[in-house]
Amino acid sequence: MVNLSLSEQITYSTVRIECDYYDGTSGTGTGFFFQFLKNETTGEHIPAVITNKHVINGSTRGRLIFTKANANNEPIDTQHFQIYFDNFEALWRKHPDTDVDLCAMPIAPFVMEASNRGDKLFYISLDKSQIPNSQQLAELSVLEEILMIGYPNGIWDHVNNKPILRRGVTASSPNLNYCGKKEIMIDAACFPGSSGSPVFIFNEGGYRDKRGSMYFGKSRVILLGILYAGPQHTTEGDIQIIDVPINQRTIAISRIPNNLGLIIKSERILELERLFLLK
Repeated sequence: MVNLSLSEQITYSTVRIECDYYDGTSGTGTGFFFQFLKNETTGEHIPAVITNKHVINGSTRGRLIFTKANANNEPIDTQHFQIYFDNFEALWRKHPDTDVDLCAMPIAPFVMEASNRGDKLFYISLDKSQIPNSQQLAELSVLEEILMIGYPNGIWDHVNNKPILRRGVTASSPNLNYCGKKEIMIDAACFPGSSGSPVFIFNEGGYRDKRGSMYFGKSRVILLGILYAGPQHTTEGDIQIIDVPINQRTIAISRIPNNLGLIIKSERILELERLFLLK
């Protein structure tokens, strides 16, 4: 692995998704790289991108933007490889539960295509090791600092192909299912383009557990979940759960965001993995 700090590495875990839709609109979302069916002995796996269904639903054309790598597998931030897709929605494998807003697309053929053209791609994938087990969840506090990575309002460093990093806190216990669903409420600004953003507990160089014990010099990266929606107030005073939009024009003036977001617990990624077992 190239000599990158933990925080630098995590900026290479996401990819900007751009879509054109049947109704003539366009929008942006966030995807992140993940290794399905990883063999811990050989390292073999199926590389994929994960995002929300509502990001790619109704899309006719899509684009992913990768960072290129040099011969030493070091990132060349200012050199990018763009892949365009027709019939974009059909390329994604959707979670079978209609209430779970997750989907994944295998990317090995496209990485191979780039290689055949003489281009090496640089990205860093997440895997099962970042998904917390029940013991790890039990050790978390109700109030934990979180890190969300994505492209809010489509904003990004287009010169260096970098996402935007944003801080927040958990607004419900990570160890409980919010309102009976495998979800967690977070207190963070969730803007259009943030759909599909991975949300981490991220501590670099030390952290404190819920009992107050300090772990100096130890880092922690836990994939809590994936942003997909948030509660909003209507002008009538009602509260509705609304998918995080894929473009600013989809925000209705009658709905008022309140800087809260809902994330799908990362354990549901393991349910997506079953779709790759069948292929």
